[in-house]
Amino acid sequence: MSFAFFFPGQGSQSLNMMNGFDGVAVVHDTFDEASAALNQDLWAMMNGDDTEIIGQTVNTQPLMLAAGVATYRAYLASGGKTPAVVAGHSLGEYSALVASGSLNFTDAVKLVRLRAELMQSAVPQGVGAMAAVLGLEDETVRQICADAEQGEVCEAVNLNSPGQVVIAGNTAAVERAMTAAKEAGAKRALPLPVSVPSHCRLMKPAAEKLAQALQNITFRQPEIRVLHNADVAAYNNPDLIKDALVRQLYSPVRWTETVQLLVREGITESAECGPGKVLAGLAKRIDKAAVCSALTSAEAVAAFIGSH
Repeated sequence: MSFAFFFPGQGSQSLNMMNGFDGVAVVHDTFDEASAALNQDLWAMMNGDDTEIIGQTVNTQPLMLAAGVATYRAYLASGGKTPAVVAGHSLGEYSALVASGSLNFTDAVKLVRLRAELMQSAVPQGVGAMAAVLGLEDETVRQICADAEQGEVCEAVNLNSPGQVVIAGNTAAVERAMTAAKEAGAKRALPLPVSVPSHCRLMKPAAEKLAQALQNITFRQPEIRVLHNADVAAYNNPDLIKDALVRQLYSPVRWTETVQLLVREGITESAECGPGKVLAGLAKRIDKAAVCSALTSAEAVAAFIGSH
């Protein structure tokens, strides 16, 4: 039975998020490796009491990468079979590339810290915003965003599941779009607590700098197929993988299509590899046939392995 592994991104972080893996050596070792790469104790930060600090993009990205990779290593160490395909939501794409053997973990940790810094510095605090729009068709949301731009930027950036779209851009344009979405019958249009308007064209300057940094990092041909966010396609050529990561920064995350493609291929079973249950919830909403288990603890990992 073929199955997929999905890696979550920003927004799934929480304090003590690896508590379900208490005493699992490979999980601690993975965090030690990440902490050494950044010269910063990520384990202590994650298990502290400051929600705000783990919510800062520059910390969230390395924390979520380490959590996803640690969970995957714990799964393999428990005798789990290799998935047929992997994909990650936004930042999770880096975890997926590490799992596929394409990207070295230490390189990935430094890379996502840099990615976060570039994203943060591309748009000054307060200039950009993101919002979730619930209950409208993707196409309607795209049109609302286009109308709301008025010389600024506003785009549909996370196509998460039918009726759940995240928009991003300049703060005023996003506010105009939220108002228009409510008028168009959206169930909800609510601002998201993020400091960076990810995946819209305000990220182009960050993407250009990321492209330069990627030139100095070695990528290998993946051993597991990796579906990329930007075009729901997989690449074997390291240069094409780097290009997909650069475009990902200012392109929409096409998550609905990713899950739909796998279901069409007959891959209906998946596991969310990392903290939280965001992607497991989305899979169910995207296609009734899609079954996604959330591997949030050693017990959940054992149960998944037992049934596969």
